[in-house]
Amino acid sequence: MAKAPKTPQEVFPEIVGDLKGIYGNGLLSVILYGSGARGDYIAGKSDINFLVVLTGDAADELEKLLPLIPKWRKKAVATPVIVTKAFIGSSLDAYPVEFLNMKRHYEVAFGEDVLAQLAFDEKALRLQCERELKGKRMLLRTRFLETADKVQELRGLLAASITAFLSVFVALLALKGREAPRGRREIVAAVAESYGIETAPFLHCIDLREGKKGLTLPELKGIFRSYMEQIEKLTEAVDRAGP
Repeated sequence: MAKAPKTPQEVFPEIVGDLKGIYGNGLLSVILYGSGARGDYIAGKSDINFLVVLTGDAADELEKLLPLIPKWRKKAVATPVIVTKAFIGSSLDAYPVEFLNMKRHYEVAFGEDVLAQLAFDEKALRLQCERELKGKRMLLRTRFLETADKVQELRGLLAASITAFLSVFVALLALKGREAPRGRREIVAAVAESYGIETAPFLHCIDLREGKKGLTLPELKGIFRSYMEQIEKLTEAVDRAGP
């Protein structure tokens, strides 16, 4: 099995070379985002995430990438996000949270910097935040029932869910005119201060995400109840801020 690269930058020549070999002038940009761009990459644990921007014609030729995906996975490279420049321009009102998080930390590996000039409409950003919070809260209820009263499953649910909420939190801070801090716990603290919620359940979930074990089923259920209460409180605050 291939050894994970020490840094994301080590794979730039191979990834860019592969993409240029397939798409030629149809390749506009290759952009690193996520933990690799934040400086949080851990070899052997973190994925390396790329945004690949193609011309419209090239984007229709996805099948050419199929043989490369298994090879890239061996180098810890996740399946890239494939878009066109036109798609980005027309999607900022629909997916502002995703593009805001990409723009927060990124590095251009090849081509045009398509993220630098992106601007986000406050109304669209607030609406997606509300939609994301409500959707994730509904999904958490369903997934809780699927844990079947088992410690491992509930712990896994809490640990996995926090990452998605942190992405929304970055956008919620932007709505308050605040730059999101670097660390997970600092982001939670900033959102709690800005929106009047408690930090404890979110911090517990971060602990679980980072590998904390030993909590009993009643303790995990208590965290889940508090988690849901604070998500509901946050959702109501975002909803009230709307038009």
